[in-house]
Amino acid sequence: MPRWILFAVLVAGAVVFLMFRARTLSTRSQQAHQAVEQGALLLDVRTPEEFASGHIQGAVNIPVDQLAQRAKELPSGKAGIVIYCRSGNRSRRAEHILRDKGFDNLIDLGPMSAW
Repeated sequence: MPRWILFAVLVAGAVVFLMFRARTLSTRSQQAHQAVEQGALLLDVRTPEEFASGHIQGAVNIPVDQLAQRAKELPSGKAGIVIYCRSGNRSRRAEHILRDKGFDNLIDLGPMSAW
């Protein structure tokens, strides 16, 4: 197969992936906004220093490495919890930690930029 065809296939695949990812983030963002409007807690799982340098208004900061010990500070009601961090890795970890602690109404927003 000529290299230009392989390159074209790779570029097309990357474009489709990025379009799907953008759509997923947009849907997640809409769900997160709606949940917060309905009373969900906005949870920032970055470090205190990152939180101090800027965060989403109304967010509560509990770093992911403290989350298991501090989970009892979080509401367990129907309103739920929207979790975010810088890139999406820590929010995914936080979601797993909270599910293991019995929380089930969770939205992993991923990166703060998705807000």
